[in-house]
Amino acid sequence: MQPAIECSAVSVVYPLPRQGQRSLKMLPAAVLRRHRTHERLWALRDVSLTIERGEVAAIVGANGAGKSTLLRLLARAVRPTHGRVVVRGAVAPIIDLGSGLDHEATAIENVVLYGALLGARPREMRSRADDIVRWAGLEAFADVPVASFSTGMMARLAFAIATAGSPQVLLVDEVLAVGDHDFQQRSRARIDELAQGDCTVVVVSHAVELVAFAHRAIWLDHGRLRADGPYGETVATYLAAPAGTIGEP
Repeated sequence: MQPAIECSAVSVVYPLPRQGQRSLKMLPAAVLRRHRTHERLWALRDVSLTIERGEVAAIVGANGAGKSTLLRLLARAVRPTHGRVVVRGAVAPIIDLGSGLDHEATAIENVVLYGALLGARPREMRSRADDIVRWAGLEAFADVPVASFSTGMMARLAFAIATAGSPQVLLVDEVLAVGDHDFQQRSRARIDELAQGDCTVVVVSHAVELVAFAHRAIWLDHGRLRADGPYGETVATYLAAPAGTIGEP
């Protein structure tokens, strides 16, 4: 059976914006800058990895390590500058909190709307809307526009909708960090249930203790893959490493 995710020598490069001209005093420097090589940021550099079906993988690393960029690649929201990314199966991404939700619509309406964006049938989502909102602990706010929700409430709703169906690949970015203890426990149980059904789960968090349920950890540092292996071993190596051991690529 083919793996759910394959990344082959993947790099993502972002051009860095330049400071606009503000005064005549800055003009000579601006003229010189026009002749310089355009500055670039390597968000990811030569990353290769494979994630099997039914595997739960946690992406760990410091701020700016490239974790969210990798997740956006897998969600097809970003294209690689170099290399190749293959994701097999229906993808349910929960990346930017609330980005898939219509803030003017109610929680119940968003079950149908967001579910449709993820490929679910509207009729099915309408029939399950009450149960989904109840799972998110938002039954008292079912008819309230999402614009009035807190960050945690939006996270619970988005997670409940995205995992209500049968995604083949679930991508989660920092959602567990904004929920309360009960939500975190129920989310982990839901992720375990999906993984047992051969759903591949990739989760990103700065708080490594929140993703300790993962089968493996992928450690990124300044866009490079530093380690990839069993969760406990990889996280222990990551936490023991001095900061900035690689430096900017």
